[in-house]
Amino acid sequence: MNYTVNGHATYCYTGGKAFDANKPTVVFIHGVLNDHSVWILQSRWFANHGWNVLALDLPGHCRSEGPPPASVEDAAQFVIALLDAAGVQKAALVGHSFGSLIALEAASRVPERVTHLALVGTAYPMTVSPALLDGALNEPQRAIAMVNTFSHSLLAPPPSSLGPGTWLYGSSRALMRRVLASNRDANVFHIGFKACNDYANGEKAIEAVQCPVLFLLGDADQMTPPRATRALVGKARQGKVVTVHAGHSLMSEAPDEVLFALRDFVGAPA
Repeated sequence: MNYTVNGHATYCYTGGKAFDANKPTVVFIHGVLNDHSVWILQSRWFANHGWNVLALDLPGHCRSEGPPPASVEDAAQFVIALLDAAGVQKAALVGHSFGSLIALEAASRVPERVTHLALVGTAYPMTVSPALLDGALNEPQRAIAMVNTFSHSLLAPPPSSLGPGTWLYGSSRALMRRVLASNRDANVFHIGFKACNDYANGEKAIEAVQCPVLFLLGDADQMTPPRATRALVGKARQGKVVTVHAGHSLMSEAPDEVLFALRDFVGAPA
């Protein structure tokens, strides 16, 4: 499904179901050099169990037009504008990595419109090493290989993810290369990493959030290790921490555990 947001076409995967304004909505927000497809299992499950699903491509990524957001704040304002364009008054926000910061900032800006906030593979501050920042800018293919080494703790996924025989490193690398190549005018890799590294409003944002917050973390995550969430967890009014056995790529390494944690967190649709 396409919406016009800030004058540009924005793609949202709906899990194969038509949007129904009478149903509750969950918005899935991807991380750096990813797109809506990283949520394939979770988005399809929610779409088939009473929810509207908007699994978006961020601006300048794959099927969405417009300049890629240069900051977490810009991306959060885009998500709010997307809710307006879709006619959604309230939604649950689910974000992974960079997407978790976007979801957090959006929930802090319009707390009355966010029913649940799930931060998957999150950290604050989300510091990016100088080597990765430089690599993303000057040697993106080498940096993609580095990120995939740090992001995975398994070689192949469980059957409920991409299927037996799939090489997680290879499939993730292919996705990142495709997303990078989808924008010939801007380096969405470096822009996204810099936005993560520069974000400094996390603690103020979590204090402004009014809804329940889920911190969904991977115990083997080297990109955003669980200990890096302490500042946010300590300030969340209604915080809950769930840790699964996975690296940073939780949705493919622990697909069922991620799905069940999100399902139990948001509850059955009203």
